[in-house]
Amino acid sequence: MSARIEDYALLSDLETAAMVGRDGSVDWLCLPRFDSPACLAALLGTPDNGFWRLAPPGRGPCTSRAYRHDTLVLDTCWQTVTGTVRVTDFMPPRTQLPCLVRVVEGLSGEVTLRSELRLRFHQGRVVPWARADGDCTVAVAGPDAVWVSADGPVRMLGGEASNVAEFTVTAGHRLALTLVWAPSHLPGPPAPLAVPAETVLKETVDHWRRWTGRCRYDGPWRDAVVRSLITLKALTYAPTGGIVAAPTTSLPGCLGGERNWDHRYCWLRDSTLALSCLLRCGYREEASAWLDWLVRAIAGDPADLQTVYGVGGQRLLPETEAPWLPGYEDSRPVRFGNSAVGQFQLDVYGEVLDTLCLSLLAGIPMPAHVWNLVESMMGFLLRHWREPDRGLWHVRGPRRQFVHSKVMTWVAADRALRMGELLGRNGSADRWRAMADEVRGQVCREGWDPAQRSFVQAYGSPALDAAALLLPKVGFLPARDPRVRGTVRAMSGLADGGFLRRYARGGEGVHEVDGLPGGEGAFVSCSLWYADALAATGRGAEARETFERVLAVRNDVGLLSEQWDPAAGRQLGNAPQAFSHLALAETAFALAGTATARTPAAARTPRTRAG
Repeated sequence: MSARIEDYALLSDLETAAMVGRDGSVDWLCLPRFDSPACLAALLGTPDNGFWRLAPPGRGPCTSRAYRHDTLVLDTCWQTVTGTVRVTDFMPPRTQLPCLVRVVEGLSGEVTLRSELRLRFHQGRVVPWARADGDCTVAVAGPDAVWVSADGPVRMLGGEASNVAEFTVTAGHRLALTLVWAPSHLPGPPAPLAVPAETVLKETVDHWRRWTGRCRYDGPWRDAVVRSLITLKALTYAPTGGIVAAPTTSLPGCLGGERNWDHRYCWLRDSTLALSCLLRCGYREEASAWLDWLVRAIAGDPADLQTVYGVGGQRLLPETEAPWLPGYEDSRPVRFGNSAVGQFQLDVYGEVLDTLCLSLLAGIPMPAHVWNLVESMMGFLLRHWREPDRGLWHVRGPRRQFVHSKVMTWVAADRALRMGELLGRNGSADRWRAMADEVRGQVCREGWDPAQRSFVQAYGSPALDAAALLLPKVGFLPARDPRVRGTVRAMSGLADGGFLRRYARGGEGVHEVDGLPGGEGAFVSCSLWYADALAATGRGAEARETFERVLAVRNDVGLLSEQWDPAAGRQLGNAPQAFSHLALAETAFALAGTATARTPAAARTPRTRAG
C-alpha cells in the first residue's frame, strides 16, 4: 500500500517533479516534464508500477528528514544499530536533461544500503529493456531512455525487472547515484552523468538560496511563507512560466472513491492569486513570466477560452483512464488529462481580466494587442453572462446560475473599466458599466437568502458555498456590509473539525451539485478564505486561530495537499497543491499586515479547482 499523502516530499528541477516518501522510495516521477507519462508510478499502484527505493534493507520510515534551509534539497537520515546514514535527494535546475541525484553519506559507524530501481514507462505499464553501457545501466522503451550510474563501487544484483545494488558506507564516506532521462535515439551516456555530484549539489543549494533571498516577506510566519514560495517555484515550468496546480494526478478527495483528477496543468482561476502573491513577495520576473504564459495561452476567440491549459499553453488535454493502475488506496479510476477543458465557465473571464488589471496596476508593461483581447472578452460576456455554467468547481452535474460565476462577470466589467481609465480607452465604458450594475443588482436579489442572511451557491438554492467568502476580496461588496458579515457567520454551516468544506458534504449517493458519488475532505483553500474573511470583518483572533490550524496540518517538511480530512487526520487530493500554498502566503500577508508590494484588495482574487 502507498504511503500516506503527507509522507511524501517534493523534488523539482523546474520542469518536472518527483515525490519521495519517508521510506526513501521515489514513487512518482514523470519525465521529461510535469505532464509527461510517469516512469515511476507506485504512488498510484503497486511496486510493480515503478519505484526507486534507497534505504537500509528491511528498514521502514526514516528517523528524520528535512529540507536544507531555504532550498528544495532533502536530507533523510536513518539511525541503525550499526550506525547512521544520510541520503540527500535533489533535482538540479534543468540546464540540459532531467536528472535525479541521490547522495549517500555515512555519519557514524557503518550502514549497508540497498538501492532498488524498478522503471516502468508509459504510466507504470511498460517494462523497459535494460543493458550495461560502460559504467552505466540504461533502460529503454519507445522514446524514453533512463541512464543510471554510481560514482563508486556497487554490487549489482538485478536484471531487467529491477536494477538492484547493495553497498556499505562508513562515517565520512560518500557515494552518489544519478538517474538521467534522455531521448532513446541519442547514443552514449548523457552529459550530466559526467558532472561530479558534489558540484551539482553545491550549485543546486546555491540556486535555491539565491532565489529565496529575494523574498520580501518578513512577518511572523516567514518559514511557512518561504516554504510555500519554494513549492510554487518548484511547480513552475521554467521554459514557459506556466504554474501547474500539482505535480500529481488522481490522488483522491475521498479514499476509495472516484474524485480523482489530473492536476499537472495550469488553471486560469489561479492566475490572479499567483500574480498577486509573486508581486507581494518580490518575484516580479516570475510574475511577468506567468502573465506572458497566460496571454499566450488564451490567444484566440473568447468563446474558446478554457479553464485549464497545458504547461506550454496547449489546449488538447484529453481525459483518459488507466485501468492497469489500481489507484491510490484503491481509488479508481486513475485519470490522465482533464475534461474540464471543454466546460463553459464564466468565472475565468473575470479571472483573466482581474489578472491583467493587477499587472497594469503593478507597472508590468501591457502589449498593445492585449487591449484588443480585453474588448473581445467583454464583447463575449455582454452576450453570454446571463447563461448558466459549470461554476468555480467545474461541476460535472447540470449547469446552474452560480452566484460566484455572476460575481466574476461583475469583476470582469469592473476591471475592464479600470484598465480603460488607466489607458485612456473609454469607448465601451457605458455598456460595461451598465452590465456591471445589472449583474450586481441580480446577484444581490437572486443570490441572497434572507432566511439564512447569506449569499448562497446558486440562484434559487439554499445551499451554501465557500466561494461567497470572496465577495469582499474581489471588491463586489465591502467587508463592513451587513450581507458580508452575515455570509461569514453562515459559513459555520460548512465547518468540519475547524476546517471549511467548499459546499455541503455529499453522501453515499450522487451529489446533487457536482454529479459525483461520495464525500470529500475539507478544502485547505476554503479554510484560508475563511481566515481572510474573519480578519476583514473584525474577528482577528478567530482568523489567526483558523490560520494556525491550517499551518498545523502541513506535513513534516511543510507541504499541503488540496484537502484535509479532519476525522481521519489525513491529507487528501493532489499534492503539493499550488493553490493551497498560494493561499497560505496571501493569508500570512493579510494577518501580519506586512505586505511590501501592496496591491488593491479588489484586484486580488484567489481561486482553486476540484477536477
